[in-house]
Amino acid sequence: MNNKNLSESDLCDKVIRPAVVQAGWHTLDQIYAQYPLRAGRVVVRGKTARRDLATVLHADYVLFLKPNIPLAVVEAKKSRLSMQAGMQQAINYAQLLDVPFSFASNGDGFVFRDATLATGVLEQTLTLDQFPSPQELWARYCAWKGWNTEVQSVAEFDYALATTAKTPRYYQLNAINRTVEAIANGQNRVLLVMATGTGKTYTAFQIIHRLWKSPWRADKPSGQKRILFLADRNILIDQTMVNDFRPFKGAMAKLSPNAKGIERSNEQGQIEVEDVDLAVNKTTKLVDKSYEIYLSLYQAVTGTEEEANIYKQFSPDFFDLIIVDECHRGSADEDSAWREILTYFSSATQVGLTATPKETREVSNSDYFGEPLYTYSLRQGIEDGYLAPYKVIRVDLDKDAFGWRPTAGMTDKHGNLIEDRIYTGADMNRKLVLEKRDEAVAAKITEYLKATDRYAKTIVFCEDIDHAARMRQALSNANADICASNPKYVVQITGDNPEGKRELDNFIDPEKRLSGDSHHLQAHEHRRGRANLQAHRAGPEHQVHDAVQADHWPWHPPARRPGQKLVHHPRLQARHRAVCRPRL
Repeated sequence: MNNKNLSESDLCDKVIRPAVVQAGWHTLDQIYAQYPLRAGRVVVRGKTARRDLATVLHADYVLFLKPNIPLAVVEAKKSRLSMQAGMQQAINYAQLLDVPFSFASNGDGFVFRDATLATGVLEQTLTLDQFPSPQELWARYCAWKGWNTEVQSVAEFDYALATTAKTPRYYQLNAINRTVEAIANGQNRVLLVMATGTGKTYTAFQIIHRLWKSPWRADKPSGQKRILFLADRNILIDQTMVNDFRPFKGAMAKLSPNAKGIERSNEQGQIEVEDVDLAVNKTTKLVDKSYEIYLSLYQAVTGTEEEANIYKQFSPDFFDLIIVDECHRGSADEDSAWREILTYFSSATQVGLTATPKETREVSNSDYFGEPLYTYSLRQGIEDGYLAPYKVIRVDLDKDAFGWRPTAGMTDKHGNLIEDRIYTGADMNRKLVLEKRDEAVAAKITEYLKATDRYAKTIVFCEDIDHAARMRQALSNANADICASNPKYVVQITGDNPEGKRELDNFIDPEKRLSGDSHHLQAHEHRRGRANLQAHRAGPEHQVHDAVQADHWPWHPPARRPGQKLVHHPRLQARHRAVCRPRL
C-alpha cells in the first residue's frame, strides 16, 4: 500500500489501527479514536456565547488497559511529514491523561516514548509490527509505580458501569485513578481540590464504587466494607442519593430518622418522588448497622448531649472509608464537629473533597489531609471549556464603602436604641439591616438583567435565611411585571423552605432554558460558618429605613471588594464563586 496517497484519516484506519490491533489491543474497549480531552473554551461576545473550536482537543487514539484506565496516546500525521512530527502533541495529551507512554506515527512506523525508562531509553523507533501489547505496557507501568500484585488488583479494578450518558472527563479520571492507586498503596489521608461545577460528587461515587467492590482491605469479604459520606447541607445528601449515588440503592442509607420523599427528574423529564432508606429508627434513635454505605450531615450525628452523638453507636473501626464533601467548611478546624467524627474514626481511610482548601494560621486542610493529591483549578476548567468564563461588574454601595453612623438617640423600626458607632460592610445583614440597601441591590440586579436577558439563570447569595426572605421580596417587587403572573420567577431556596428546595432540580439542570413557567432568580442562603451564624442570631440586629446609593463601574479585576456583586453572563448558568457552566 502506498501511504503517500492516504489522508490522515485513511492512514489511521488502514495502517495505524491495524498495527495496534495486531499487537493485541481490542477495538471495542481498549482503542478509543478521537478521544475528547478539552471541550473548547467558551468565548463571550456581547449577549452571545460560543466555543472556540481552535481550543477543542481530541487525541487521535488513546489506549486503555480497560475502560477508564488509560495507558498510552497515539498521534498520527500525514505520511509526507516525519515520523516524529506528532510526538509533541502526543506528549502533551499524555500529560493531560497522566500516562507515561506516547506514540507518534506517519504510517511508516512508530516513535515510542517511554517515560518509565523501563529499558533505559526514552525514545526509540519501532516498525509497524513491533507495537507493544497491553500486557507489556501495563507491566512496565506497574514496575514504574512499584506496585505489588495486591496493589495492582485494586488499581486495575473496574469502574461502575455507566447508567446514563455520563462518562468521566480526563481530569475526573486522573482524580479517581490517583486516589484509588494511593489508597491501595497504603495512603490513608487524601485531599482532592476540584473547582465548583467540575463533578466532585461523581468523582466520589467512582472512588467509592471501585474501593467498595475491589479486593482493597482484603481481610474483609468483597462488598462487606463500610463507607461514610459526610456533607454539611441536607440538599447535598438528598440530591446525591437520588442522582450520582443512585446505583448504590439497597446498600445505602441516610443517617437520619426523618423520612422525606426526594423529587427528581426521570429520563423522560417527568418529576417523580423517590424515597430513600433511613438508617436511624425514629422512635429509638438506634442505628441499623446492616447497610454498607451511609450518608450523613455531620450536624445530624453530633451534638452537645452525649445521646445526640449518633456516630458513637458505631465502633471506632466500623468504617473503612470516609469521604468528606466540601471539607474546607469544617473538618480543617480542629474544634469542628467534623474533626470530632474524623478523629473518632481515625482508623478509616479519609478523603477530603474541596474547591477552596483552607490554609490559614488557625485552620489548614493540608495539615490534616496532607498536600492535595490532585488539583483541577477554576482556571483549568475555564481553559478546557468545562466551566464558562465570567466577568465581574462592581457595584459599590455608599453605606458599605464609606460606612453608616446613626444620629444621636436613633432607634430602629422596633424601637431599640442603635449603638452609636460607624457600621461598615462587615456589619450589613449581621448587626445592621438597611431596608433600602436590599432595594438598591435588587434594583441593580434587575437593571442588569433588563439590559441583557431577564430569563438568564441568576443566583443571589444572602447572609442568612432572613436576608434571603427580604431579598426575595425586594426582587419580586423590582420585577413585579413578571412576578404578578409568574410567582416562580423569584424563588427563595433555603434550608427551611421546602417549596423553594423542590424547584432546585429545575434550576441546576444546565440543559433547561428557563421560560415563563419556571423560576429564574434564586435568593439563596449563604452560610459563613456556624459560629458567625449563631453570633448573628444572638446579637442585636437593627432594621433601619434609610437611603442607599449605588455607584456602578462596569469592569474591574476580579478582586473581592466591599459591596461587590458577581453578575454572570446571560445564557450561562450561574454557579457559586463566580463559576458558570455553559449551556452550549
